[in-house]
Amino acid sequence: MTTERAVATGPAPRTRSKRVPIGDLPASLVVFLVALPLCVGIAVASGAPAELGLVTGIVGGLVAGALPGSSLQVSGPAAGLTVLVADAIDAHGLAGLGVIVLVTGLLQVLLGVCRLGRWFQAISLSVVEGMLAGIGLVIISGQLYALADQPVPHSGPSRIAGLVELPSRVAASPASQTALIVGAATLAVLVSWPRLPRRVRVVPGPLAAVVLATVAAAALTPPVTTVRVGDLLDAVAPPGADSLALLTSLAGVGTIVAFTLIASAESLFSAAAVDRMHDGPRTDFDRELIAQGAGNTVCGLLGALPMTAVIVRSATNVQAGARTKASRVLHGCWLLLFAALLPWTLELIPVAALAAVLVHAGAKLLPVRSLASLWSRHRGEAVVLLVTATGVVALNLFEGVLIGLLLAVVKSAWDSSRLHAAVEVGEHGAVRVRLSGTATFLRLPTVMDALDAVPARQPAELDLTGVHHLDHACRTALERWMQRHSTSSSQPVRVRADRS
Repeated sequence: MTTERAVATGPAPRTRSKRVPIGDLPASLVVFLVALPLCVGIAVASGAPAELGLVTGIVGGLVAGALPGSSLQVSGPAAGLTVLVADAIDAHGLAGLGVIVLVTGLLQVLLGVCRLGRWFQAISLSVVEGMLAGIGLVIISGQLYALADQPVPHSGPSRIAGLVELPSRVAASPASQTALIVGAATLAVLVSWPRLPRRVRVVPGPLAAVVLATVAAAALTPPVTTVRVGDLLDAVAPPGADSLALLTSLAGVGTIVAFTLIASAESLFSAAAVDRMHDGPRTDFDRELIAQGAGNTVCGLLGALPMTAVIVRSATNVQAGARTKASRVLHGCWLLLFAALLPWTLELIPVAALAAVLVHAGAKLLPVRSLASLWSRHRGEAVVLLVTATGVVALNLFEGVLIGLLLAVVKSAWDSSRLHAAVEVGEHGAVRVRLSGTATFLRLPTVMDALDAVPARQPAELDLTGVHHLDHACRTALERWMQRHSTSSSQPVRVRADRS
């Protein structure tokens, strides 16, 4: 007996297209136009050659962009690392920066392989927002000098103090006045651009502002300072063996740790924010950390600036209609082609215009709107944010973040150790001390106040049935008080506790 299998007829199954989705090509061009002035401006603000910012942007697109992790977020030089990069260049030079970025990338890859990416989500959001706010303040205070073509003081406090004298210095210099006009006009374009009609906003705001400033600066006198751009290949300088000596110094190791933690946290927080902007695949945090580490490893080998995922470019990518990682890879291709074929056009850009772009970017890091509501609802979190931001401005990025993390841990411990103590008269005239909650050393004064309220010769009962946790400090204090009180009252202190 034979059986026949019916064969269904119909259209042949579709093969998966390997072509770039329609929305990714125009999205990549929009991201390229936004990234171009930011890459150059961040490099200049960091005290590095402008072409190194382009190298980092190219690596962010071609290397990190091609690897799995987050499909839509875009990587490149970040304004959030400007302060740390500038300090590293001052302390160790560009060659030392290459070593720092190289080791940072390797550590990020290691963290991703060990599946520690999600642990960065455990960092207090108030500390992260305080870090970004502090960075924003440092960027703004520094770029206000560049906005007027004046030298920038090195430390954060000196920058803020020098702002008092800045107007008089600008008034005495015609060149500074011209630069200030260009910078202020650029900033005005950036602020007003989102309010213009949609057909005008097809051109990205930063690009339009920089182009208009470049055209205007060409007609002004005296001439303003423009960006200096060298050959891209000449800028690539792999770190030498002599630069490895900083790995043996405490300052060098501390800088690497700061780069690793801050760059990783900024990238993964950016990934979480981008995930909320689209309905596509969610980010694999461990793979994204490996992708960021691979990109920073290549940047270190090339002697370029460090890279992170950048929320401004990532949001632009999503809003421009990107669907896959092809858009971010293509944006790296456009940066490479531009740097190879049209580098001379960058030398027409006024430094004041790039300073205005960074002032605008720094202002976006300030949580002005959310701080008021945070203060009214969660005042402790607002204090952590403000202290972290102040530490970043007054000290440096690493120490400011450490202070913020320490304060956040102390606040969390204080909040979790809620304890209620009550003294009441129990049965047969005995004084009952009732404790409920979590008894830790942070609440030891509350415990001792309740115990001291018990008359010395009065029979006492200690009710611990409502205590969830009793640490060593509180346990020792209770035991010593029980010994003293039992001696003075000639009766042992009765103890009620939950034996479960």
